[in-house]
Amino acid sequence: MCGRFTITHPNEALAALFDAVPGNDLPPVPRYNICPTQSVAVVTSDGGKRRLRAMRWGFLPVWYKTPTDGPLIINARSDTIATKPAFREAVRARRCIVPASGFYEWQAGPDGARLPWYFTRADGQPMALAGIWQRWGEDDTVAIVSTEAGPGMQGLHHREPLLLEPADWPLWLGEAGKGAALLMKPAAKGVMRCHRVDPAVNSNRAEGPGLIVPLAA
Repeated sequence: MCGRFTITHPNEALAALFDAVPGNDLPPVPRYNICPTQSVAVVTSDGGKRRLRAMRWGFLPVWYKTPTDGPLIINARSDTIATKPAFREAVRARRCIVPASGFYEWQAGPDGARLPWYFTRADGQPMALAGIWQRWGEDDTVAIVSTEAGPGMQGLHHREPLLLEPADWPLWLGEAGKGAALLMKPAAKGVMRCHRVDPAVNSNRAEGPGLIVPLAA
């Protein structure tokens, strides 16, 4: 869980939404099938100054000698993030926000097929996914924080990305003191909505707006 997501909102709009200065190396948008190891836009804050910057999706612990020294870490569980050696320093000092227009989750079909669903905010606003980041070599790498599934996941998976509300952003980014652990809970009922989409998205090579169109009944 959260293994693919989308960005259909313009980078300039995201920078304005998060009151962040956009970098010059942001990936072009729209993107309808963002996969692990690709470059993604991330919001960070340093002394209250926010930046929208590019990072590699796939957190690399400092002890990795190469990017393939261990498992590909795209998510970090909220219940163990403060104790796992790979994450405990990052969650204290390097929290960030990963903007998304939506994300995909899969359901097992009766014949074993992977049936994709597309999740967005019910109010149509971009999602603010909690993340942590780590400098590795010359690259900044990021993982999306996950929490236990809430009512919006509708039983499709036991985990969901940690979705932050605008009032939570200063606390998660370290601008409003301590207490970020209190934010690690599922989204409230009614915050997310979802619909089935075409299995074409199962391929990491697929791209285009057709991937998020509701599947006809």
